[in-house]
Order: sequence, then C-alpha cells, then structure tokens
Amino acid sequence: MKFTKEMVDDYADKLLIGLTDEENKMVLDEFNIIDKDIAKVMKIDNIENVEPMTHTLDDFECELREDIIEDSISIDDALANCDDYINDEVRVPKVVE
Repeated sequence: MKFTKEMVDDYADKLLIGLTDEENKMVLDEFNIIDKDIAKVMKIDNIENVEPMTHTLDDFECELREDIIEDSISIDDALANCDDYINDEVRVPKVVE
C-alpha cells in the first residue's frame, strides 16, 4: 500500500492530532520503511504456511500468580486525594476540544 500525505493528514485528523508538514514527512518516511520491510518478508517462500507464534521462545512458560481478593479503599478515602469532585466522581480538566 502506498501512503500519501493526504492519508496521513486524514489519519491525524481522526486521531485529533495535528501534524506539521515536517511531521507528516517524517511519518511518511517511516511508513515507506515499514512498507519496504513488509515487501521483503512477503518475498519469503511459503510465508503463508508459517504458523503464528505466541512468543519468540518455544519453551516459554508463564506462571500466573494466584488471584487474591482484597478489600479496596473506601470512596471517601480515594476522594480525599482529589482536588475537585462532584458527588462520587472526580473532576478533571478538559483536554480535548
């Protein structure tokens, strides 16, 4: 897939981030590098027959800890650390217009 400046700008708008022309070029350059790497991988014979891996090590074992149910702190104690709250909800400054 060939990425264009317009595509990057569209994605940036959807993510609510504005990109300068310099940032857009940087993103396009990175996408082009990724595209070239993917093209190299796709040239490997029988790549479609390779089974997906869940981990890079064949003998990887994950030991999960035992779930222990513990009491939480009270809402009053949690709100005691807040600068501003209404009822039982923390008020935070608006960061996205």
